[in-house]
Order: sequence, then C-alpha cells, then structure tokens
Amino acid sequence: MTISKVNIEEGCTACGLCEEICPEVFELQDEATVREGADFVKYADGIREAAENCPVEVITYQEN
Repeated sequence: MTISKVNIEEGCTACGLCEEICPEVFELQDEATVREGADFVKYADGIREAAENCPVEVITYQEN
C-alpha cells in the first residue's frame, strides 16, 4: 500500500521528532507541518516511523 495523504492534527507540541525522523516530509515552524510537494511514496517508511513515534499521536496518514 502507498501513502496518499499525510496530516498533522491539532495538538502538535512542536517537539521536532517528526522532522528529525523524516525531514523530507516534515518541517517545524510554530508547529510541525507537511512539506508541500513531499514524495509520500518515496518516504513512506519515514512517515510511518514518525507517526508511530509521535509523543502526542497527531500524525495520521492515508494509504491506498
């Protein structure tokens, strides 16, 4: 299955862990955001790892 969509739900604490794990997809501003144009297929493993390790569990993704 491939990842088609990545979201960061309300409640991000801006800890920076997602950006540390997968900087190609996530970037930290006031809160973590998903980089525009990020290649979800190429970085699927990093997205999954970031979602699994998010301390407040706000990273979600959709697979097709």
